[in-house]
Amino acid sequence: MRTNLPEGMTHRDLRWAIAGILAVFFAAMVSMNVVVTALPVISQELGGTQIQYSWVVTATLLANAASTPVWGKLADMMSKKTLFQVANVIFFLASLGAGFAPNMETLIAARFVQGIGLGGLAALAMAIMASIVSPRERGKYAGYIGACLATATALGPLIGGITVDTLGWRWCFFVGVPLSVFALIMVATTLRVPVIRTPGRIDYLGALLLVVASGLLLIWLSFAGTPEFFAWVSWQSALFLASALVLLAVFVVVESRVHNPIIQLRMLIDRTTFLAAVSSASIAVCLFGMPAFLGQYFQIGRGLSPTESGLMILPLVLGNLIGALTTGRLITRYGRWKVYIVSGSFIMSSGMFALSTVGAGTPFPLVLSYLLIVGLGFGAQMQNLMLIVQNTVSVTRVGQASALIAFFRVFGGAAGTSILGSVMALQVAGVTAAEVNGAAPSPTYADATGTMFLVAACLTLPAIITNLLIKETALRTTI
Repeated sequence: MRTNLPEGMTHRDLRWAIAGILAVFFAAMVSMNVVVTALPVISQELGGTQIQYSWVVTATLLANAASTPVWGKLADMMSKKTLFQVANVIFFLASLGAGFAPNMETLIAARFVQGIGLGGLAALAMAIMASIVSPRERGKYAGYIGACLATATALGPLIGGITVDTLGWRWCFFVGVPLSVFALIMVATTLRVPVIRTPGRIDYLGALLLVVASGLLLIWLSFAGTPEFFAWVSWQSALFLASALVLLAVFVVVESRVHNPIIQLRMLIDRTTFLAAVSSASIAVCLFGMPAFLGQYFQIGRGLSPTESGLMILPLVLGNLIGALTTGRLITRYGRWKVYIVSGSFIMSSGMFALSTVGAGTPFPLVLSYLLIVGLGFGAQMQNLMLIVQNTVSVTRVGQASALIAFFRVFGGAAGTSILGSVMALQVAGVTAAEVNGAAPSPTYADATGTMFLVAACLTLPAIITNLLIKETALRTTI
């Protein structure tokens, strides 16, 4: 099949463009996932609580989710290449800040800034791709991004484990800096992206309302029901939830009236976009929530070292890699996509429910086989849902469409991580300091992980329903 390229762009330019996108995307995702196996050690050294533990991850996801629609809107108004470089610089500087953090509060703040940069990199990667490759051919390249994400997710925890055991946890944040600099140079010198501008001003009020409302929801999900803060049924819980809902209602009113909204609400009226958004939020817990808590399970619950813990997560990523690459190429070859997202959702949920049975005595080969199944199911869905939505909009709206799905994906992951963190906090409330500090494996942590995975499995069920309801349409062969 011949690729339809923008005017003046050669196939050699395309290859360099894809290489530039993958390089910076890989650097960012390695830096994000390197913390997974280091978190137990970081939390111990900086005196972090279970809630702070989960918020080292949640803060990044919150900033990622809240900033993604803004990046997407900007991508439709100015140079995607320039924005891509700005996002990379933000992520680079925040990585240095996280590496030098003296306490958990500073670390969480630095991770929040990292999330802003990551939101730009994630949204703009697919927006740039959509500007230079047709939807039909894009299936293959979307598979490459999915494979890149999977590989980075695999190397991140492993690099983190080795780094903690040899150099110390601070180097987990420094390790991505050279990659980020290299990617910045590569993108600046090789990437060529057509600039398609839409006139208008940025909806700053809408962006602010979205950030605050998202933050309040995630804080509520993280703190509600935990002994240290407040119960689910309490005036504090009601205040957080009511405030978030009021702000979301105001956000909808503002977005429906401004000329250039951050999120085009009518996009969600489209059946395919709405269902893909819900499905993306549902499956995101597997990518964003699982690795961090798997690190606790293997290290605190089963007594493994950070390096060994990183190796144990590899089957999850191997399955993701196989699922993303295989389905991406099949979609490009045959033009069919629904069978892969539907079968992927069933496979993923089945693997999650299998993981809910793990405990302190579960054989490691069995745990690893469950992780492989979950990875296969997730890899068959993630990038393909983005591709499906991009196929429904014009090139002038592809930035917002990409950002919209990325927003639901990351917000779903952040919400899921917050919920799972609360579940773990309740389950391990009686664990002694000696167990957490690694004096001996904690059966409580190991058994609590099974309960946490049961909740996570239930959170993936909406993906099955929404994927079944999405109507399959032919992928365009033009940009």
